[in-house]
Amino acid sequence: MKTRLPFRYLEPTFCAGLLDDPLLLVNVRPLGRAILVDCGQLHHLAKRVLKSLDAVFITHAHMDHFMGFDTLVRHIHVSPRTVDLFGPPGIAARVSARLAGYDWNLTESYWCTFRVHEVHPDRILNFTFPGAAGFPCRPEGETPRRGTEIYRNPFLTVDAAICDHNAIPTLAFRITERPSFWIDGEKMAKEGLVPGDWLRELKSRFYRGELDGRTITVPTRGVGGETERTMEGRQLFEAIRRDQEPAGIGYLTDIGASPENLATVRGLLGGVTLLACECSFLAADQEKARTSHHLCTTDVSLLARELRPGWLLPMHLSKSYNTKGHLIYDELIFPPETRLIRLPEHLTPRPLFPAEFPKLGE
Repeated sequence: MKTRLPFRYLEPTFCAGLLDDPLLLVNVRPLGRAILVDCGQLHHLAKRVLKSLDAVFITHAHMDHFMGFDTLVRHIHVSPRTVDLFGPPGIAARVSARLAGYDWNLTESYWCTFRVHEVHPDRILNFTFPGAAGFPCRPEGETPRRGTEIYRNPFLTVDAAICDHNAIPTLAFRITERPSFWIDGEKMAKEGLVPGDWLRELKSRFYRGELDGRTITVPTRGVGGETERTMEGRQLFEAIRRDQEPAGIGYLTDIGASPENLATVRGLLGGVTLLACECSFLAADQEKARTSHHLCTTDVSLLARELRPGWLLPMHLSKSYNTKGHLIYDELIFPPETRLIRLPEHLTPRPLFPAEFPKLGE
């Protein structure tokens, strides 16, 4: 999936079909880097895509959301860099088990390091896996968790909330563009401010996070001609900034439709620009959804009406609906302002048969 969405810095691409393992890639255009949400089958992603990743966010450790970690390691383990991986409680032990399944007797000093973060309700446990030492698991302490934010870079923040998936924790994610430096010309004129180099200084401080507690001298134009005015950076920016609603991406999969889960989702994902939401079953199979702790079209319709996303991307349909994926689009009911994004059933390459390979000896 690639579609034009109202993001300034982010470019989301859903790298799977309706029935494939869900995989959301978010390119951060100003950085030329990316983050990845879930890590199931990803062998169809180019090596240079995987090498662009700064962080990976895992909802839970079922195979269809985590088995691609080995492919990721295969492509980037010799890169001299650090990759952050966020997941639910217990994810460090699963990363450790995957890495311990291989021999690392030919390591080099420049190999990459994985920095793993376990998201708990009140804290984040941190671990490093240095490639130069053969990827041992080294605890690095914990950080208190205040609010829902777990990750940020200069252009986005990632928030997470813990849901339940049949007695195992699974994470729901919200990726939000950080506010951009947009100035309202009418507000500047109303304040009598004259454009100049101070705007460049204000912009630089904005992106460095240095608005508070520092003043800027600004030329002004009034009845008596030009003069100067000194303002605190935050006050100045708030006086002239253009009003904007931060664009956001919600990612939700593998939760049951329990009251507790739905309340958690409402608190995290209200008003997102794009909602990528599992829709594993049709309404007629609601009992199967309840038994397997997934969502059906009735549940997704309810969430769409409550969260009111700008775009809705149903994904992770049960493979029992092979060739029938189009049926879910007929059942979904969503607000008139919400646009539906349709996926083909499959985007990952199909497996090859022996007859399709070159014959040996010919």
